[in-house]
Amino acid sequence: MSPLHHARRWLWLLLAYVALGLGIVGIFLPGLPTTPFVLLAAFAAARGSKRLHARLLAHRTFGPMIREWQATGAVNRRAKTWAIGMMAASSAIMFATAPKWWMAGIGTGIMAVVGLWLWLRPEPPAG
Repeated sequence: MSPLHHARRWLWLLLAYVALGLGIVGIFLPGLPTTPFVLLAAFAAARGSKRLHARLLAHRTFGPMIREWQATGAVNRRAKTWAIGMMAASSAIMFATAPKWWMAGIGTGIMAVVGLWLWLRPEPPAG
């Protein structure tokens, strides 16, 4: 294995763990949507660690979502609704607590882009 390949593998693995960590924090912290971070973690893990990728696919909570995403690019409506609802609540909190309105506006704008992208993803077929 070449040193460049080895370095790339470690960068993918680092991205996978950082994204997974942010996704886990997002479970408890409004404003950090869990779903996109878990999907990013699975994407990066597939390129950096077959073992981590297999563990994510086998996870009882995240596994079905990741497998559906990999198979069809779909996100179920419940995950979309929760993610966007948490982002909306976070936006309201930011506007109520930010020292300057534009600070809340930037965060809200970023969440709006992520929320729109997430909402436009197809939903898994019923069944």
